[in-house]
Amino acid sequence: MKITEKEFNVLTNKTTFTERDETAQEQTEREAAEAKFAAEQAETETKATAKAALLTQLGITEEQAKLLLS
Repeated sequence: MKITEKEFNVLTNKTTFTERDETAQEQTEREAAEAKFAAEQAETETKATAKAALLTQLGITEEQAKLLLS
């Protein structure tokens, strides 16, 4: 993956852009972050599905459940 870096020099008021390949460490960190994000998304979807199934089983809407809990 290409990484674009932006550097601004205050003294000369110039912006420099450089493009480089990511290092092995950066690639490992990015892949770990992507895997963590995917796991969190899957967990969120699982919880939402379970919640919807429970509400359907109880025969109430989400608004009614909120009223019961308040």
